[in-house]
Amino acid sequence: MSDSTPDQTIEDTDVTAFSILRAGLALNPEFRPVIRLLLGTGVILGLGRVVIPVLFQRLIDGDLLQAGGYDRGELLTLAGITTAVVVGVVLLSVIGQIVLIRTSEMALARLRSVVLRRAVDLSLAEHATERQGDLVSRTTGDIEALTRFVDWGAYSWLVNTSIALTATIAMFVYSWPLALIATVALALMVPILVSLQRARQQRIGVVREHTADLLSDANEAIAGGEVIRAFGQHASASGRLNDDVVRLYDSQIHANKVMAWLFTISDIFGTIAISAVVLTAAWLGSDGTTLGETVAILFLVQIILTPIAELTEVIDDTTLALAGWQRTIELATRPQAIPPAVDPLPIHAGPLEVDIDAVSFAYDDHAVLHEVSLHIPAGTAVAVVGATGSGKTTLARLLCRLADPDQGSVALGGVDVRRLSEADRRDAVRMVPQDGFLFAMPVSENIRMGRDDATDADITTAIADLGLTVWVNSLPEGLATEIGPAGDGLSVGERQLVAVVRAALADPGVLILDEATSSLDPATELAMTEALDRLKQGRTTVTVAHRLSTAERADLVVVFADGRVVETGTHADLINAGGEYATLYDAWSRGVAI
Repeated sequence: MSDSTPDQTIEDTDVTAFSILRAGLALNPEFRPVIRLLLGTGVILGLGRVVIPVLFQRLIDGDLLQAGGYDRGELLTLAGITTAVVVGVVLLSVIGQIVLIRTSEMALARLRSVVLRRAVDLSLAEHATERQGDLVSRTTGDIEALTRFVDWGAYSWLVNTSIALTATIAMFVYSWPLALIATVALALMVPILVSLQRARQQRIGVVREHTADLLSDANEAIAGGEVIRAFGQHASASGRLNDDVVRLYDSQIHANKVMAWLFTISDIFGTIAISAVVLTAAWLGSDGTTLGETVAILFLVQIILTPIAELTEVIDDTTLALAGWQRTIELATRPQAIPPAVDPLPIHAGPLEVDIDAVSFAYDDHAVLHEVSLHIPAGTAVAVVGATGSGKTTLARLLCRLADPDQGSVALGGVDVRRLSEADRRDAVRMVPQDGFLFAMPVSENIRMGRDDATDADITTAIADLGLTVWVNSLPEGLATEIGPAGDGLSVGERQLVAVVRAALADPGVLILDEATSSLDPATELAMTEALDRLKQGRTTVTVAHRLSTAERADLVVVFADGRVVETGTHADLINAGGEYATLYDAWSRGVAI
């Protein structure tokens, strides 16, 4: 499935049902032939239903009723035609439903793929501001609302609209005065339905927002359950969740008040239309329409009312689908945070030099890096130090191209990372983050994420090269040990060890370490230190150092302050210089966190 998206987003137009439909069809053009098919099906179904009023009109006004009885042959002929039309219409309806389901499910699967990919590929700034519950709501609940609509609502809208239009044309063929009266009476409810639909859509949007808030806070409360219990914050957490529930309840009630009106509108105006036709026919008398034509028009009005009544019932699903579709389109059509390289350049294997040239970066309006320039020779072990918030972790993310700089460039092996193909970039640079995030799968599969084509023998060799065979064998089922979500079942240190093996399997030319030993327990710190020492051999390493003992062993120390490089040099040189690094080292040695 392609995850390409149109350049125009839903935000470029007024948010109406038609603008959402246009943007949605641009995102999923697979729906266009289905729409044409269903419109055609509706016309044929409408013609099939019109046959019944025609038959009654012929029975009443035509020659079928004679003084001595009825023309049995003609009646049987009409009955046979009617039966054939009805059977054909039923078959066509079934075929249309099957085609709709197959095509729409393919389109929805593609939409899910695009939305999930966009959620994963959001920029660093977007990940910093987006709530996880909102993203989950967009990728699950919103698309499920669209799925429910496609399964029946879309069919109902397209087919029933075609049926109503066909029946309306048939009314005008019989008697334009009666048809005009009926059409005007029914048309009067259209602006009311549109107004109610818009109000419902707006209120459902609020419901979706409150649902996302509840999901986010519930997820946070569940994930932080131990902290809540340890600090006795049950009342605070419960209060926040109760507030979310109350806001969601109020928004649901506010939205459902609209539905109370929607369900009665078609009944009211249907009664008005039928009454108007009967009164007009009585007023015109025999000079206006025949009895058979009047009866046929009443049948046709009822044919129109039936799909209209069904449409009012699916308006709720339609509104939910539009609100969900709008939110998924907005996410799916966001500009790609990391655009693919155009005319990618090759990069050599082995240790890579790093060149950072006048790099600036900001999270939204918050500037983090200011014209940072740095050259790191190939094979150098670098420690990046600085106070919290000084920009060192952001620099590490730019080296891995988790984001692109707002200004300047980052080059590995003499090639701008923006000119590297995704595969070459993954081979060139890998990062071991501080949290060592793992997925709910066996240890071996978490490690294999470092290189998709790695065999079990490759994984075993990587573990042995890092001196971690004893540790892996100590796990309950070795490499087959199942890990829970986010690494549940392993200690923080064990998660980091898995992350290090994963990076080693990739064998990158540049290795980024966000101080993988900063939060280890003593039992695993020795194993981690030895593994990292082995991993650093034969490649360029950049370590975001939270403990300055790492900087003591580095070939080069880079000191950050307020998003700028303020010092570079060896540990000994910087201590002797008595500058920013010396101050940091003195504070660290006295046990003051940096």
